[in-house]
Amino acid sequence: MLNESFNKFYADALDATIKEVEQYQNENDLWKIVPGTLNCGGNLVLHIAGNLKYFFGTVLGDTGYVRERDNEFSLKNIPKEELIEHIAEAKLVVQTVINNLSETDMQKDYPPNERHQGGSIGNQVIRLLAHLNYHLGQLNYHRRIITI
Repeated sequence: MLNESFNKFYADALDATIKEVEQYQNENDLWKIVPGTLNCGGNLVLHIAGNLKYFFGTVLGDTGYVRERDNEFSLKNIPKEELIEHIAEAKLVVQTVINNLSETDMQKDYPPNERHQGGSIGNQVIRLLAHLNYHLGQLNYHRRIITI
């Protein structure tokens, strides 16, 4: 039951991320920095996908995904369709891993790493959802400002 809810919340947020990317009328606008912000829409999308593919895929799902976090913020001019593919891949990884987590797994300790220390897997699933929605809000703001 809980896994169903998590899958729905993640799917809704990732589908909204794809919708945001699709709403950029000019692909180049994804890569423009809005005054007063640090990241453009394209880099936010790369970060959302990389973050989920790493924390769900590599850490919990043993997918072998190798994260290059610096690239999430430095790469530019990735085609819109490729950005959407990254999000679709992340969605699949998240859903697969969540479907394989039991309630007992959710209580287990999340492996500590260089960015997040301790806590249960369940707490990390919630934290990652909050992180996703935080950056989705930034992406929405960026798109609205750029496409006015």
